[in-house]
Amino acid sequence: MIGKNLNAASLNLLLALNNTSDLSYSPSKLCIFFLYLSSTLSQPLSGLTFDLINLLGSMSNIPVEPQAAPAATDAPQPAKESRPEMKVAVVEDQPTYKVYKPSNVTTPAPVPSLPDNYFDHTAADLKAAQKALSARTNALTNAPLQLRAVREANERTKRDRWPNTTIRVRFTDRTHLERVFPSTDKIRSVYAFVRGCLREDVKQIKFILYQSPPKREFKVSDPNVRDLSLAGLQLAPSSVLLLRFEDDTLNGSNVPAPLAPIVLSQAVDLPAPPTYDDDSPPPSGPQRSTPAPSSSGGSSTGEKKIPKWLKMGLKK
Repeated sequence: MIGKNLNAASLNLLLALNNTSDLSYSPSKLCIFFLYLSSTLSQPLSGLTFDLINLLGSMSNIPVEPQAAPAATDAPQPAKESRPEMKVAVVEDQPTYKVYKPSNVTTPAPVPSLPDNYFDHTAADLKAAQKALSARTNALTNAPLQLRAVREANERTKRDRWPNTTIRVRFTDRTHLERVFPSTDKIRSVYAFVRGCLREDVKQIKFILYQSPPKREFKVSDPNVRDLSLAGLQLAPSSVLLLRFEDDTLNGSNVPAPLAPIVLSQAVDLPAPPTYDDDSPPPSGPQRSTPAPSSSGGSSTGEKKIPKWLKMGLKK
């Protein structure tokens, strides 16, 4: 009777586990419950109950996670703040170069006339020049030896003094193209800039940048030029470079600069050179005393002094 009741209880429990939707029961706890029930009733377990225990034991290794409650879709969602769209104004890039039209002034401004005594050197001028020359010679000859790191630091200090270099390229028709480069750039950067400003039909023609006088060419093919920076080429802080094409038909003074139309449209007048005021007095030079002209009557100040050696010769 007790065994029948136990089998009926097992069947009822199995049906309850099959129909229930509550997953909070642990299979291991149910196994312990059946063993405790069997020991309490002192009755052997039936085959069905034993199979149920084996099934629950195998299920005890499978973790049962409670199902999360579905999120309520009817809950009101917080309204997103509508922010006004910011319109960014697009600003066109301003040109980083300057173009100057050919100057109409063919001759430079006249230099004011200076008195002749302005070019005469006094004894004080000669002594100051000699002293400066001697100091420079001693500084070069008796200078202490410096380590390589010290020399590089000194050169770096000189370069940092002029971080930028202004290069103005002058064409044969006196059109100027100017741009500011970092002093650490190489001469190839100047060539690339000038070539980018030329017309499409002229970009393939080679040209040379040089200085004169003395004539000094800056060729990219020269290893002594291409490996140096603008500061190393002594072009800082500003320099004027002349341009010469290999095609002589583009080098005439009456030939317009072969620049692109968009570049020529930004050309402005070249600033006028400074002019000297005629009313301003000329720079004062060292005043030197000049002997007064001798009068016909003869005076003590107008008499010529005769050297002693000449007087001794006359006495003989």
